[in-house]
Amino acid sequence: MEFDCEGVRRLLGKYKFRDLTVEELKNVNRFYPHFRYSMDTYGNTYNIPVCFWILDSHPFAPPICFLKPTANMGIYVGKHVDAQGRIYLPYLQNWSHPKSVIVGLIKEMIAKFQDELPLYSLSSSDEARQVDLLAYIAKITEGVSDINSKSWTSNENKTVNKITVVGSGELAVACTLAISAKGIADKLVLLDFSEGTKGGTMDLDIFNLPNVEISKDLSASAHSKVVIITVNSLGSSESYLDVVQSNVDMFRALVPALGHYSQHAVLLVASQPVEIMTYVTWKLSTFPANQVIGIGCNLDSQRLQYIITNVLKAQTSSKEVWVIGEQGEDKVPIWSGQEVMSQSSQVQLSNR
Repeated sequence: MEFDCEGVRRLLGKYKFRDLTVEELKNVNRFYPHFRYSMDTYGNTYNIPVCFWILDSHPFAPPICFLKPTANMGIYVGKHVDAQGRIYLPYLQNWSHPKSVIVGLIKEMIAKFQDELPLYSLSSSDEARQVDLLAYIAKITEGVSDINSKSWTSNENKTVNKITVVGSGELAVACTLAISAKGIADKLVLLDFSEGTKGGTMDLDIFNLPNVEISKDLSASAHSKVVIITVNSLGSSESYLDVVQSNVDMFRALVPALGHYSQHAVLLVASQPVEIMTYVTWKLSTFPANQVIGIGCNLDSQRLQYIITNVLKAQTSSKEVWVIGEQGEDKVPIWSGQEVMSQSSQVQLSNR
């Protein structure tokens, strides 16, 4: 058989030392003219069925991705896949338009699943349970979620008392410092998704606080007892309501992953507008209502109590003073009608 030198050269287009290999094969053909060549890959090839749920806010929000196993396939629960087949990848967590695209997501998915195969063949006795799982996946892609991953939660109690703070702004750094100073956590994780280096998180890294980990990987939050969410896309020239949609898009990728890694945690929401984002967090996490708490106006109440007691030196119990209402311009201060404040203190307070 005549040796097709150009044809073999094209087949070996990605080889580092193509010309040397072609010469070697040409020599083989000289001694064994009936030798046939074909191009293939080493190892097994798997066809992994995946569903991409592209949201109405695409491309600014990442798609939600699920494995779609057939009835004779089971799911390996691990770092990147939960028991219902939802896929969690760094590419999804760090999604940013226009840098992030679906082609890039598929490439990362292939790379990750080559290292950690997400599916396996079921025995006949397991196939009935797989039918229920497939029904669940059909529901979740319609926006319904009420099942938690039992395999992942079996390891939830590895850390006695772990707290995760999500964000890189002043509030996130303040929370991290306060929790560390009070010593109320055995382990503290700060998830910083900002690009480049920010002063606050850089200082935390420099000081190397004990039991504090700074990470960009959401899996670092696994098995937390409390997750404090402080991230915002709020710009200096925007109002709270101007950024609702962009914050919701960000939470669509963030909250389900946090819930996946810490399914018994209390989610404390400080992102703005806090009332809306607390509701969004509750819906996206599918947690019970008593596991999702918004800070509301508690911080403003504490500030007002401090001003009355320590700045104005008013003769009143500041514990009876509260700020209520929606965060922003619509909040108002109230205090018990039985409390009496001097005229000068009331004037000073109104001037502030």
